[in-house]
Amino acid sequence: MLDNLTSRFSNVFKNIRGQSKLTEDNIKEALREVRLALLEADVAQPRVQDFVNNVNDTALGSEIIDRLTHD
Repeated sequence: MLDNLTSRFSNVFKNIRGQSKLTEDNIKEALREVRLALLEADVAQPRVQDFVNNVNDTALGSEIIDRLTHD
């Protein structure tokens, strides 16, 4: 289960790597993958929704951390 969660999160970061800004569309896509991964890992749905909402509110329009642009 942990391997699957790690793999899913790695794929999310690969998809946003190299972009200078987070857009509403790529945030939505990334959070969809995160939501599915957490639900598949049996995280409680209310916790998943709270997490996704908090990340969305924080990330929208934010600069991507420089570390994400490097392999």
